Amino acid sequence: MSSTTDYANPFIPERADPYIVKGGDGYYYFTASYPMKSDEDEEGYDRVVLRRAKTIRGLMEAEEITIWRADETTQSHRFIWAPELHYIGGHWYIFYAGSNSVENRWAFDCHVLQCQSDNPYTGEWKEQGKFQKTEGDTFSFTGFSLDMTYFEAGGRAYVIWAQHNEVKISCLYIGEISPAEPWKLISAPMLLTKPEYDWEQVRFAVNEGPAVLKHDGKIFVAFSASGTGPEYCVGLLEAGEESDLLAKEAWKKHEKPLLTSEDLTGEYGPGHNSFVKDEEGNDLFVYHARSQACYEGKCGYSQNDPLYDPCRHARIRRVLWGEDGMLAIEK
Repeated sequence: MSSTTDYANPFIPERADPYIVKGGDGYYYFTASYPMKSDEDEEGYDRVVLRRAKTIRGLMEAEEITIWRADETTQSHRFIWAPELHYIGGHWYIFYAGSNSVENRWAFDCHVLQCQSDNPYTGEWKEQGKFQKTEGDTFSFTGFSLDMTYFEAGGRAYVIWAQHNEVKISCLYIGEISPAEPWKLISAPMLLTKPEYDWEQVRFAVNEGPAVLKHDGKIFVAFSASGTGPEYCVGLLEAGEESDLLAKEAWKKHEKPLLTSEDLTGEYGPGHNSFVKDEEGNDLFVYHARSQACYEGKCGYSQNDPLYDPCRHARIRRVLWGEDGMLAIEK
């Protein structure tokens, strides 16, 4: 079985919100938020990058290319955050967050890119635009929505995303989509989780960054909570795979976080993870965290807001499964 020691720590420096997926072509693909090194950095948070390799470890040294870049002619603009690569209905898609305004970089919404070929690394990417809601839905994607992910269960397809609620607190919502048009909701949104425990409300009350893992008939959703400094941490939801996932009562929220800074040595603010299986079929937890130097103000960016430094590094830990089928992260 693979161990955390199989991977360098950090795995890929200066890449926050890391996402790894294995394609049908046998390649592992890696994407993440391209960093911004100050609030005046004109090239940060402006593109979607991609690496590929035949092994997960190979991603460390793989060539990173820009597959799409925002500018004044595109439908979405900086900040480009948390891209995810998904193969849906016979096509490759990128789900990402971007601003709808050239003037206001904080006018966030969920957006979609579609690859025009079967090869996401060499193919041309076309904007499908802002994620669409159903007729009569007056809430979805109406204010600061981001961090969308996709999964299938029980023969149906779903997305989960973060969005400000009516009082501007970031919560997670789930909705159903059709794989034929995975840029449109076909259901009303359902509130999946809101910040309610102390560990979800440090510096800011936040639930964001959902990631889905299926195991032994259950759906697990890891999510990130609190501000993006050392207080950042990972919470957990679970539901039965065959349950009505659009029903609130189908989901159980764990009272304690799955991973915090206190669980780690020399790392701070773990969060915004994804899951992937390694070459032997073992589940891995791919996440970002800051280093000891950043925490101690020795990284060279300590004067910056946490979002304007490149110190969130991609890292990997092994998923551990208990005899009771419960998910844990290798410490």
